[in-house]
Amino acid sequence: MKQTVWLVSVLLLSCAFVAAQEKGRESGSHGQQSRGQQSRDVGHGYVPSRGPKPTPSRPQSRPEAVHPAPNPQANRNFADKSGHPEAPHVHRNGQWVGHDTGRADPRYHLDHPWEHGRFTGGFGKGHVWRLAGGGPSRFWFNGFYFSVAPPDLAYCGDWLWNSDQIVVYADPDHDGWYLAYNVRLGTYVHVMFLGNG
Repeated sequence: MKQTVWLVSVLLLSCAFVAAQEKGRESGSHGQQSRGQQSRDVGHGYVPSRGPKPTPSRPQSRPEAVHPAPNPQANRNFADKSGHPEAPHVHRNGQWVGHDTGRADPRYHLDHPWEHGRFTGGFGKGHVWRLAGGGPSRFWFNGFYFSVAPPDLAYCGDWLWNSDQIVVYADPDHDGWYLAYNVRLGTYVHVMFLGNG
């Protein structure tokens, strides 16, 4: 009788464990918050064939009309369609949503661009890299080290730093920065190259 009760208890616990794992897979967890039902036209293995185009420069205003620039990202809504992420992302048609603040964006100004050298591992669709560890402040793959730009930290909280695949693109607007695109999520962040290990 004791063996039967013990066996039934083990089976119930096993079923509960399997059900919890399945629920986690369905909600997209793995240690991250669920995005709800993400649209199939963002992420899911899509890799853009090229990076964003340079943002057209805006005409300079007259000196007497110059005011401090507001934070270009403040109160921005990146979820441009139902199911799209609330982070900079790329549509399957190659549109880079959120990469439109241009060279004048003070958040990405660096006094010493490429201070640690330039990334030479390869850019774009033909160069998909698997993250090998770390976190936003310092992550790596294939002996290359990077860090996420402070203004973009909120956009990579659901990245898997030891397994996600990323693709690196040159940032045409911000000297010293690259764009790391997450293949699974379809989101991207500005990253700085920290050197080779």
